[in-house]
Amino acid sequence: MSFLQDTGGEPHPIPAYRFWTYYIKNGIEEAGMSFTEIPRLDWAAGLVPYENDPALQVWKQQTWQQTVNYIKANRQHFDIFLCYLYPKQIDIQAIKQIKAMGIPCVNFYCDNVRSFAKLPTEFKVFDLMWVPEYEALNLYQKAGVAHINLPMPMWVDARYRNCPQHETDIISFIGSKDNLRAQLLADAIQKGLPLQIRGDGWDTTNNHHTAFPPSTPSSKITNQINLLRNAGLKGFAAYHINRYKKTPPTHITAAYIFNKPDFDEYTRLSRESSITLGINRVPTFNTFSSNILTYSRLRDLEAPMLGACYLTEHTAGLPYIYELGVEIETFTNADELVYKSKELAASKSRRAELRKNGQQKALTVHSIPQSLQKIKTRLFN
Repeated sequence: MSFLQDTGGEPHPIPAYRFWTYYIKNGIEEAGMSFTEIPRLDWAAGLVPYENDPALQVWKQQTWQQTVNYIKANRQHFDIFLCYLYPKQIDIQAIKQIKAMGIPCVNFYCDNVRSFAKLPTEFKVFDLMWVPEYEALNLYQKAGVAHINLPMPMWVDARYRNCPQHETDIISFIGSKDNLRAQLLADAIQKGLPLQIRGDGWDTTNNHHTAFPPSTPSSKITNQINLLRNAGLKGFAAYHINRYKKTPPTHITAAYIFNKPDFDEYTRLSRESSITLGINRVPTFNTFSSNILTYSRLRDLEAPMLGACYLTEHTAGLPYIYELGVEIETFTNADELVYKSKELAASKSRRAELRKNGQQKALTVHSIPQSLQKIKTRLFN
């Protein structure tokens, strides 16, 4: 298993990643399966250097040599090599060596829609790609890459697999700040929706940014080459035009901004808020279109699993995951967000129905054990 594990201590200066290991390990064990990790191997470290950085090449050489050697020495213990690897982390020849030992290689990757106009060559080496976004399936079909559409790998502790006994009157959004989220929430507040907003970037008086390594001229050039490769010529041009567009900042007053919660508070708020909100629009700079890009996110699994009364932004893929209006509710714009929030706030029985039905669907149909069984069936028939 390679799922962004590190060696402990302080996390690397990259966006949050440690939860993935926690989820997948617990999900594997719940499925009655077992996992093996290569001792002291730091997979997350491969996300820190820029592409073509000599440090990345050293990491790849050492990591993949150690991986291949370990698998050769312990071949009898493995049925599948399950990983979460970004394109720059992948060593195609090493994956081919693992496959030659008779071990299928399966790679999970999310954010396909936002990241690529066409799939990276590196993904073609895998026996199977685990694709959570319905909206990304066309990319894989066009590229002729073997794939399986399964939910985000989400796991919650058994003590939270029930509907909460206590409910507050809070309408809650928890998530990092970006311009699209800020504009939507500001519009909803302006239309009279009482919100509590928490997460990175909202509270500017107590905001701790992740420190990223400074870019160099060579890394900037490399990034532009990679952007051109992944987004195509049209996307490359759109990115550079859009990044210089001036958009007025969105202001949300301090009355609606609350401190970023720790893990326990995050869980409690998600479960006990009268309505827990999801926002599925994402910033993108590689298109000329004014249409907002949306796709289902991890939160669309997490909140229902925790027993939330969940109201999230509609995406094309959500009807394939839930029965809308019965298991979760959706909105398409600020007006509908306000209307449905007020409608749910006025009906305790309706909220209870969504909590019960959404949690049952997420925990049974969309669990990691279910996804792993489908992968095994697909690989071994």
